[in-house]
Amino acid sequence: MAGYSDVKAVTITADTVALDADGISVATSVGNNAALVIGGALASGGAVALSHGRIVTILSAGNDAAKSFTVVGTDVNGDSQTESITGANAGTATGTKFFLTIASITAVGNPAGNVSAGVNASAADVVFAGRSRLKGIYLTSTATAGTVDFLRTSPSGTSILGLSSVGDADATRDVVIPDEGVLFTDGIYVEYTVSTFLTMTVFHA
Repeated sequence: MAGYSDVKAVTITADTVALDADGISVATSVGNNAALVIGGALASGGAVALSHGRIVTILSAGNDAAKSFTVVGTDVNGDSQTESITGANAGTATGTKFFLTIASITAVGNPAGNVSAGVNASAADVVFAGRSRLKGIYLTSTATAGTVDFLRTSPSGTSILGLSSVGDADATRDVVIPDEGVLFTDGIYVEYTVSTFLTMTVFHA
């Protein structure tokens, strides 16, 4: 009888969309408790659908430190997600949750000046949403070095393991984790800076 293995392989192609400060909504005045216009370069039909999870940024021309902005969309699992981002004083406010889609961003209060919304350079994906053991990783690098963070619970969850890319175009790393592998009790998620690897195959069971 042939042997049986429950090891599964998931291949992730890294996000290459660069940081874009107004990719969701270009700079314009926003009324009291009003929604931003979702019409930046990353938007289509009044919403944003990304290929990888990204963190939302809010750029304020005025002092919006006492204001907030409510982001509504979905997470990397496709589940509904909402985040409240406190505004900045003539600068950029950065969220902590990764959004796969963005349906709306609404000001809470009256912004002091023009406001734009975009994404920073962090990206995230889900390998497996349940309990599993990480068994191995095969990664192809780009010319830009970086670190892939493996986390449990969510892309903003608890970091369990980090793997550095080589920073040499097309160089590879083949990592086999000994024994039973590394246990992720609440899902395997990855977070990285865009364009710091080309592709990565993750083996888990």
